Amino acid sequence: MTSSEHFDPRDAEVIQNPFPALARLREHEPLHYSEAMAGWVITRYEDVRNSMRDPRYSANRLRPFFAHMDPTRRERLAALEKNLSLWAVFNDPPDHGRVRNLMNKAFTTSALAHMEGRIAEMVESLVDELAEQDGEVDFIRAFAYPLPAMVIAEILGVPREDVAHLKRWSDELASFVLTSRLSPDRYGRADAAIREMHDYFGQMAKRLRRHPDGGIVARMVAAEEKGDFLSEDELVAACVLLLFAGHETTTQLFGNGLYALLRWPEQLQRLRDGLHDRRQVENAVEEILRWDGPGLAGVRVLNEDVEMHGQRVPAGSRIFQFVAAANRDPGVFADPDRFDISRDPNPHLTFGYGIHFCLGAPLARMEARIGWPILLKKLRDIELVETPRFSDSMIVRGLEGLRVRCRAA
Repeated sequence: MTSSEHFDPRDAEVIQNPFPALARLREHEPLHYSEAMAGWVITRYEDVRNSMRDPRYSANRLRPFFAHMDPTRRERLAALEKNLSLWAVFNDPPDHGRVRNLMNKAFTTSALAHMEGRIAEMVESLVDELAEQDGEVDFIRAFAYPLPAMVIAEILGVPREDVAHLKRWSDELASFVLTSRLSPDRYGRADAAIREMHDYFGQMAKRLRRHPDGGIVARMVAAEEKGDFLSEDELVAACVLLLFAGHETTTQLFGNGLYALLRWPEQLQRLRDGLHDRRQVENAVEEILRWDGPGLAGVRVLNEDVEMHGQRVPAGSRIFQFVAAANRDPGVFADPDRFDISRDPNPHLTFGYGIHFCLGAPLARMEARIGWPILLKKLRDIELVETPRFSDSMIVRGLEGLRVRCRAA
């Protein structure tokens, strides 16, 4: 692709299959200015990975966004700005490290270990309901969406009867954070959702300060680092972040994963044949994450000029780190367009790299490692009913729905 051509992620063909356009950029113009995105696109593995650990590429992209907003509109979105600006993923050191370290004390692998049995129970229940339909079903609505929402709600100590509210709030927030271009009034709806979530988790935090229950939120309330604690606003923001990030990625991991497996039936059969082998299941999860995973692109803002590929990119520029392109870089992955569940090693960048590596990655991997064997043992003859459509987000890659026909094993 030459500079006379234009990369536009709004193009319907690119939304459905961005990989050919990204491959041309990666080969011919690894640093590309996109008029449609009002920012620079990077696509090579080394460039994307390096940008994830280079302090010149700032994660603090929301404060400049709100600062340039019309004052009246900005005032109406004050709750949205306040909460999102406290998310660790939108902060640089030292603020990032301080909040992340306190969150890490609560959201640990050992703290999640007791969830394995409960996750298996949730998967069994959802798959049994799916199997009872014994026919056509939307896999996203029936399984890929509710499972991670139920899991993160239980981790956060949210009663089952409140899960629907949290899912609604998270959907409204996604319309802003994930830059869905076609969603009307996404800012106002996201601000309203943030206000409701702030009230909800604020009340929870006050209750847990008085009566700690040993759960993740109570552990964050009690987390301490050299005499420092999370403020109430920081605690609520952390809860909102965990709720939001805790199910969005995993939904796409299952949805995109099943779609990939159905397009590569020999790989689906290999996975079925090796469900007893934990290592093979784990390798399959990593290949799903790499080949067509939930991460499309990350966004950074340069805090100083950067020289790259013979060009100077000025401070203040937006950089779109196309993880989906980096994960298919032939300089790192042999035969990168092939979906191969035995690929090992598989150093994909779907969960990021460096200090911003996804806090929820162990949970997403756990849900997938537990979920796929149960799914594929209980269901057989899974087939596509229609070609699904991908959402129009510029940040995540996920299906709007996935209609399949399946039968109980």
